Amino acid sequence: MDRFDAMSVLLAAVEEGSLSAASRRLRLPLSTVSRKVADLEKHLRTQLLIRTSRQIELTDAGRAYVAASRRILEQVEEAEREAAGEYSEPRGALHITAPVVFGRRYVLPIVLGFLARHGEITPRLFLADRQVNMATEHIDLAVRIGHLEDGGLVATRVGAVRRVICASPAYLARRGTPQRPEDLASHDGIAFSGFPGAPEWRYRRDSAAFAVEPRTRLAVNSTEAAIDAALAGIGIIRVLSYQVAEELRAGRLQAILEAFAPEPMPVSLVYPHAGLLPLKVRSFLNWAAPRLRARLADQT
Repeated sequence: MDRFDAMSVLLAAVEEGSLSAASRRLRLPLSTVSRKVADLEKHLRTQLLIRTSRQIELTDAGRAYVAASRRILEQVEEAEREAAGEYSEPRGALHITAPVVFGRRYVLPIVLGFLARHGEITPRLFLADRQVNMATEHIDLAVRIGHLEDGGLVATRVGAVRRVICASPAYLARRGTPQRPEDLASHDGIAFSGFPGAPEWRYRRDSAAFAVEPRTRLAVNSTEAAIDAALAGIGIIRVLSYQVAEELRAGRLQAILEAFAPEPMPVSLVYPHAGLLPLKVRSFLNWAAPRLRARLADQT
């Protein structure tokens, strides 16, 4: 039994909440995930997990072992990085994650420029509309939109983005332009789900936040599809400013209720707080931060 591998599988199961979710994240058969955890319990001669039909719970021994496993795997990764020379010169694989649209429009062009300057660094850009666990998925640097909740991360703020309510000129000509958030109740909306960073239908009035939603005319599971539907005149969407910057500039979409918009959301480059920073990460931070600030200057 590979104990390091079994520890990684156990941590994935705990963080995802079930063995089946861990198998999807690790891209392993459920039977393999279950067997690795069972082999680990057999080796330790103790039960680590309490399995129910829907989720798993840690035993007291399991909680202690998971905490120790996390520390051990972090130390192993740190030792491997140091042995590979990542602290003496900028080189090696650099794992970066960002939201899909933001990553494609803002991060990828910066990565392409970085490639030309650093031949010994190999960026690996993972775009996902979910908050990736940086420790378990071995991410060096992440773009996070919104206020940070993880105290184990170091953040460099590079700008902010606004939450925008908008619709096509054709829709607004046909249905009228909402003047107050309450007016949305009589309008058609386009909903999209599955994205933790998706902005809420929230507004400010005398510093108090309140929420009003239009009735859902269409529901989709991606930002791009929602924007396409709005361009077709189906209804009103709420998105982040960078997602529709080109459409707003071209007049294909029109922002509404701007006077009621909540405060902008911060955009940060974050990395784990784990001692000495590899030079490859420092090099990318120094390259990306000023360029992202320049690109985001018009988003607030």
